[in-house]
Amino acid sequence: MFLGFEVVPLALIGLEAMETWQHSRATPWMQRYKWPIAFFLAVSFWNLVGAGLFGFLINTPIALYYMQGLNLTALHGHTALFGVYGMLGIGLMLFCLRGLRDDVQWNHGWLRGSFWCFNIGLALMALLTLLPMGVLQLQAVLEHGYAYARSAEFMGQPMIHLLVWMRMPGDLIFAAGALLLAAFVALQWIRPRRDTTDQAALADAVPAE
Repeated sequence: MFLGFEVVPLALIGLEAMETWQHSRATPWMQRYKWPIAFFLAVSFWNLVGAGLFGFLINTPIALYYMQGLNLTALHGHTALFGVYGMLGIGLMLFCLRGLRDDVQWNHGWLRGSFWCFNIGLALMALLTLLPMGVLQLQAVLEHGYAYARSAEFMGQPMIHLLVWMRMPGDLIFAAGALLLAAFVALQWIRPRRDTTDQAALADAVPAE
């Protein structure tokens, strides 16, 4: 019962993140924290989908009896682990980087590319490989037993090989996001570009406490 209700607060967190995103677009000084907020918003989305939806899919007692250790477990693991904690770590890193190098201009194109590569790559991993393979394994469990669903005979089928190769587009896009983020962070220290924005004007735009 508690696991089922887990989706409710996650949805509320998503609404809060969306409101923060709207404030970031309306308030000049928060524009500088656009991408940390964007990654926090992604945390909310994957928290709802990966931890909430896919977690609820496998974590009820009857589901665990049939699904534990199948690719549906990996589906939940991928989307919840990187989608939540990975995105959270990147958002916190960018937030700290903004504070450490406040006078450096950010390449928003690289961050935009990294953000969407991470999210699109993770979604493709889940939808093109892990979810369909997990469903096929679940069907095999129900028809032939758990051992068959994890056997070399089942995993050696042409359809399973196709689904394994379908993992490549998502992996490549995801890897591109990692390279873009690594290059962005490295250039902040190797070849920084000074921000020409009037810092005083931004400071005046910050609401008084």
